[in-house]
Amino acid sequence: MTQYHYQDPFEQTAQPYQQQQQPVQQAPQQQAALAQQFAQRFQLLAGNIERIIRGKHEAIELALICLFAEGHLLIEDVPGTGKTTLARSIAASVDAEWRRIQFTPDLLPSDITGVSIFNQAHQKFEFHHGPVFANIVLADEINRASPKTQAALLEVMEERRVTVDAEPHPVPRPFLVVATQNPVDMDGTYPLPEAQLDRFLMKISVGYPDHVSEVEVLKGMPTGPQVERLPVVARGSDVAGMIDFASRIHVADPVYDYIVALCAATRTSPHLRLGASPRGSLALLRAARVKAAAAGRHYVVPEDVKALAVPVIAHRLILSPESELRDITAAAVLGELLAGMPVPQAA
Repeated sequence: MTQYHYQDPFEQTAQPYQQQQQPVQQAPQQQAALAQQFAQRFQLLAGNIERIIRGKHEAIELALICLFAEGHLLIEDVPGTGKTTLARSIAASVDAEWRRIQFTPDLLPSDITGVSIFNQAHQKFEFHHGPVFANIVLADEINRASPKTQAALLEVMEERRVTVDAEPHPVPRPFLVVATQNPVDMDGTYPLPEAQLDRFLMKISVGYPDHVSEVEVLKGMPTGPQVERLPVVARGSDVAGMIDFASRIHVADPVYDYIVALCAATRTSPHLRLGASPRGSLALLRAARVKAAAAGRHYVVPEDVKALAVPVIAHRLILSPESELRDITAAAVLGELLAGMPVPQAA
């Protein structure tokens, strides 16, 4: 198995949440150099995952953006397109702990978060961690669990901690929830409420592979690359350091205005009953910063925002009844808004 050795310039920024300090100001030259190293590592991870997920570079890139933006990912697609494999490949590429939760109607909230059990020997309650206490959590077929069980993920996805008996238990860093759901077989499912959807940074679909990629998959089985054989190409501390670096990517005032104007436009569109909340604006900003770093830049450009608007914002929008009857999609509405909105130009 290939070993991955290097001197880590990001490691000094990888701190627990409780110990984070004010960002250190760095010279533009140093920022540019670190952005180039970020991009190299990002592409190394993406290339490693593409050994398993063929022909889906965009989906892999979006998933990694979620990881480094400290967001969560919802993958909606038909069975057999690689939703679970994508999540497993990310976990295998990073030397971090991962857990899989198979969501079923009889799953209880305590099956996810954990439970306090009375220890008779010590005469006190002890908290036993649930599977959510991992760096990467695969929530398979999340819409098959009851709303009560789905709600158990709300706190941990937003605040990265679980509160049991009034005592908080932080989850490890990095922390990424990758949830999957099948849009076709809806029998026995519970659609995710808007509050739950809003916790996901992005909603994407993997889609079917193209002809060439599917032929490569067939030729590579069963002796070809498998998830279990993927080399580890990043450590958990690497990811934490890259997260901190991406959060300091420069954003100019016109780009801030562009993000806010786009989200505000969704709130007044006649095609929408509910537009993007300020959480959507923040999510788009975080994702755009990571995309800029992944491109080797230490600053965000409007094209970063445009490229991520649909996967970050569309699932947060609720169509008006008239638009639903006309089969208008939220992505189409967002595309129209983007097309009609002036893009900030460099000075």
